[in-house]
Amino acid sequence: MVSKALVAGAYQRKLEELAMLGNCRLTAIVPPGWHDRHDPVPLDRAHTAGYELIVAPLAFNGAYHLHFYPTLGRLLGRLRPDILHMDEEPYNLATWQALRLGQQVGARSLFFTWQNLLRRYPWPFRSFERANYHRAAYAIAGNQAAARVLREKGYMGPLAVIPQFGVDPEIFSPAPSGDHAGDGLDANESSGGTQPGNLVIGYAGRLVPEKGIDVLLRACVRLPFEAWRVRVLGDGPDRERLRALAGELGIEARVSFMGRLPSTRVVDFYRGLDVLVLPSVRRPGWMEQFGRVLIEAMACHVAVIGSDSGEIPHVIGDAGLVFPEGDAAGLCDAITALAGDPIRRANLANRGRARVLENFTHARIAAVTWRIYQAMGSPRQSTPGSTG
Repeated sequence: MVSKALVAGAYQRKLEELAMLGNCRLTAIVPPGWHDRHDPVPLDRAHTAGYELIVAPLAFNGAYHLHFYPTLGRLLGRLRPDILHMDEEPYNLATWQALRLGQQVGARSLFFTWQNLLRRYPWPFRSFERANYHRAAYAIAGNQAAARVLREKGYMGPLAVIPQFGVDPEIFSPAPSGDHAGDGLDANESSGGTQPGNLVIGYAGRLVPEKGIDVLLRACVRLPFEAWRVRVLGDGPDRERLRALAGELGIEARVSFMGRLPSTRVVDFYRGLDVLVLPSVRRPGWMEQFGRVLIEAMACHVAVIGSDSGEIPHVIGDAGLVFPEGDAAGLCDAITALAGDPIRRANLANRGRARVLENFTHARIAAVTWRIYQAMGSPRQSTPGSTG
């Protein structure tokens, strides 16, 4: 598997699970880090049991569409894989490079895509895309819309719909019995205080316009009860605008902008919530591709509310509430419904945890991925989660 996403240590758990399945000799090729200009991520060797992790140099590191691995040909020549799992979009140079080199060493290859909008790319990216559609023996789409896009753009091969990574339910787990929402963080991290009875509403993710945090703030100012507070976890270019909006709405004392937390404390954040909200809104060139924070919160036994942007309704299923994107009044109604019905909130939290265990753990995603690898040896064999 070749994957820049695997520089994140938490994601490596999927490979540990995959390495335990069947007679599998698994190697992961990763860069020394990913140089995103907003949020650079160094390699974190957190979960490396059962497989080999090779660090390879990456040319044009940080360029999403133009990066590639200069030593990949030599590595594949040494490894001689039966299957090459390229964890990249089909229109990227790195995918074109990998599938071409994989073909030269006799490997059957697959690629992964999140792209859920029908977009036509300029040369040379459209050429990479067409070539990769022909070379790939299989494709994995991270959401239903991405699968439809692949078909509309002409990919005719076998296709499965599964997310790129799941969660570890031993780490993302419910708070110990008897813990009260809000106790997972220090009191000085919440401007709204810690008095019992407050509904703790949370958001986690980047602070950018497309995540709709302003919709959440406008919804909260409408709430017909006083005992609530909001915790916003994450950072981004929208932070100061959102702070100013909270002030304009007169709710700055109830809203805590917490910035980033160490990964070891993110679970405490979720456990300190009554409700997690993901209020994403579609923007030109973007629609919510998955919403990983939803499954993290659900695994921690937290009720979730999401907009109907992109894949969010498919992730939530019957384990939470969905409102029309951009609709502050609709979001206010959803929060109010859960605030006034703790039994319903607990039932949704139970469903959410069960839904994650059934569909979104690293072990579950690894098992489906393994069946895809097996099907690549027998192209006519169907796989769970496959789409026409």
